[in-house]
Amino acid sequence: SLTQNQHTTHKTNNRFIQLNSTMNLKSAGGIVLSIITTHLQESQSFSVPSSSQIQSSPVSQSRRLAISTLSTTLLPIFLPNIAAASPTKDSPAPKTTFRRYPQIRFISALGDPKASSGTGADTWGLWRDDPGPRGTYLRDFDKRIAANNNVAPAGWAFDPQDWWVEEHGLIMSTPGPLPRKRFDKDSGLVIPEKRYLVTGAREVTTALTVREDGSWELQEGTLYDVTHLPCRSARYTGGDTCSPKNANLKDFPVKPGAEMPAISGCDKQDYAVLFVLGEEI
Repeated sequence: SLTQNQHTTHKTNNRFIQLNSTMNLKSAGGIVLSIITTHLQESQSFSVPSSSQIQSSPVSQSRRLAISTLSTTLLPIFLPNIAAASPTKDSPAPKTTFRRYPQIRFISALGDPKASSGTGADTWGLWRDDPGPRGTYLRDFDKRIAANNNVAPAGWAFDPQDWWVEEHGLIMSTPGPLPRKRFDKDSGLVIPEKRYLVTGAREVTTALTVREDGSWELQEGTLYDVTHLPCRSARYTGGDTCSPKNANLKDFPVKPGAEMPAISGCDKQDYAVLFVLGEEI
């Protein structure tokens, strides 16, 4: 992670930032994603472009470095772009206001990497905390999980019939279901869709809409564009024949963008991992 003298934090009293939906932030360079999350940590809510491209650090970075990068640097560098991109009376642009998360969350997603919309979001998951640091290495499965009644040292339950592994060979907790509806305080109604601000920490940060019927849609880019490539994850199932003890430890770590290894006796499903910065309010 970055040391203190490698980054500058900007304090702001603004609770909202209004960004035009057609604004392109790529010119702001590799630090803009860092800027967004710094503001998330220092304000109660913020408004973001429904369509913006943001260039970030190389895909070879680790998840922890990416999260650290997203959590540092300063905000004002793209404030001039906001003013320049303000909507006119003749062509107002829609805005979406997102509430920041105290820390980045993670969506496990299935779908065509080239698609900007699709179905199946009802099978997607959400980790509210980074599952990596709470994980247990495959090599330690017997002594740290199996010997403890299938409870990991971090306190989550291991399901022998259905378990997850990440790119370093860490067995992870199972993600919870991804919420696909929200309560609207103004109308008092439950809205059958929900929007998240997602990124792959590369070029695109955009709004993801997921609906109660399982359909999903990105405001900009494709599922590949908002996938964090260094984060690899897979779900392993198969009953009694499928065990972490069958894994070949030499298959780890997994290269960014590569498929997760097959494990003898298991069925495997790879999932894309999306960083989630906030949700619509």
